[in-house]
Amino acid sequence: MKKFSVVIAGGGSTFTPGIILMLLENLKRFPLRAIKFYDNDAQRQETIAKACEIVLTEKAPDIEFCYTTDPKTAFTDVDFVMAHIRVGKYPMREKDEKIPLRHGVLGQETCGPGGIAYGMRSIGGVLELVEYMEKYSPDAWMLNYSNPAAIVAEATRRLKPNSKILNICDMPIGIESRMAQIAGLKSRKEMKVRYYGLNHFGWWTQVEDSQGNDLLPVIRKHVAEHGYIPKVEGEPVEASWNDTFGKAKDVWALDPETMPNTYLKYYLFPDYVVEHSNPDHTRANEVMEHREKNVFSACRAITQAGKSSAGHLEIDEHASYIVDLATAIAFNTQERMLLIVPNNGAIINFDPEAMVEIPCIVGSNGPEPLVMGKIPLFQKGMMGQQVAVEKLVVEAWIEKSYLKLWQAITMSKTVPSASVAKAILDDLIEANKEYWPELK
Repeated sequence: MKKFSVVIAGGGSTFTPGIILMLLENLKRFPLRAIKFYDNDAQRQETIAKACEIVLTEKAPDIEFCYTTDPKTAFTDVDFVMAHIRVGKYPMREKDEKIPLRHGVLGQETCGPGGIAYGMRSIGGVLELVEYMEKYSPDAWMLNYSNPAAIVAEATRRLKPNSKILNICDMPIGIESRMAQIAGLKSRKEMKVRYYGLNHFGWWTQVEDSQGNDLLPVIRKHVAEHGYIPKVEGEPVEASWNDTFGKAKDVWALDPETMPNTYLKYYLFPDYVVEHSNPDHTRANEVMEHREKNVFSACRAITQAGKSSAGHLEIDEHASYIVDLATAIAFNTQERMLLIVPNNGAIINFDPEAMVEIPCIVGSNGPEPLVMGKIPLFQKGMMGQQVAVEKLVVEAWIEKSYLKLWQAITMSKTVPSASVAKAILDDLIEANKEYWPELK
C-alpha cells in the first residue's frame, strides 16, 4: 500500500496536535511515510512541533518528521498540503471581533466585517502556500480549511483557477454529528444528506439513514424545541457555542422545510448577537485564555518530560474529515462529501461562478459536484447578497480598492448602513496596516 507525505501548513496552530493524533488513529486507511510542519512563526511552531515529535516517536517511529520555516524544505516531496493558517493570529482576531462591536455591529471571526477583515489577511497567505506547492510539489493536492473559507475559495477560483486546491469546512460535520445523536444514530457517517449554500451559510434539504429512511421529521421536532442541542450531552460545550446551537431553533423557524447551518444566526439575528456580546471580552479572548493556554502548556509539559503522557492533548475528531478527503483522492474511494466548489449549474437558478458548498463525489481527479436543482427565492436572495460581498472583497484585494471594500461591508446583511460600514472600514484599515494591501 502506498504511503504518503504530508505537510501541515500552520504547524504552530493549537489545532495541529489534534490533527497529528487523528492522523495516527487513521494510519491503516491513510498510511504516512513523512509529516512536515511549516509555519512562518518559528518559536510558536517549535513549541508544538517538539511535543508532536515525541508523540510520533512513541506511536509511529517509522514516520519521518521535521518542522521548518523554509518553504522549499516544507513543500518538496509532499502528496498533500493540509493548510490551516491564521494570518495575524489571535490578537488580530480579537480586533476583528471588537472593532465592529464598537459601532454596534456584530463581531465574528468569519461573518460580517470581522470575517471580511480576516479574509483580506488570509487571501495573500493562502495564495503564497498554493505557489509553494505548485513550485516544489506540482502533483500535490492542497486541502485548505483556513478561514474564512468562502472568501479564500473565491480568491483561489479567481487567481488560481487550475490549482489543485480543495476548500473545506468542518462546521456542517459538527452539526451533522448532532443530527445523528438526535436521530439516535452512532455516527453521522450512517447518514446521507443533501445540502446547498455557501460556506457558513447553508441548508440541509434531505437527511436519510443508510436504509433510506427520512430522518428529517425527528430532527425537525427536536430542533423546533431545543435547537441542535441533543438531549444527552456529549462533551461539555462552551457557553458561546451552546447559545449558537440553541439559537438554531429560531433560524429554523424562517424555513421549517429545511435544516439550517448555525452560522445563519449572525445574518438573520444580528441584533440578538450584538445584544448578547461583551464588547470587552469576545470569543478570541475565550480562546486565548483557554484553548491557547491549555495546548501550549500541555506541549511544554510533554517536551520537558520527554513522554506524551505528561500532557493532555485532545484528538481533533472534526479533522477526520480531512483524512476522509485525502483518502478519497489517494485511493479513489468516490466518497460523498460536502465541499466548496464553483457552482457551474449544480444549483440551477444561481450564479454559475459562485463558490457554493454542496455534496460532491470525490475521487483521484478531485470533486464531482452533485446537482442540487432549483432553490427557493428566500435562500437564493440571501445567497446572492452574500456571494456579492465575497466577490467584492476579493476584487478589493486584487484592485487595492477602498471603494469595493466599503461596498462589500455595506452589502453585508450584518451592517445597517453605508455610513456605519465606512466608519468600521476606516478602523479596520488602521488595525490591519501590516497585513492588508494599501487601499486607494
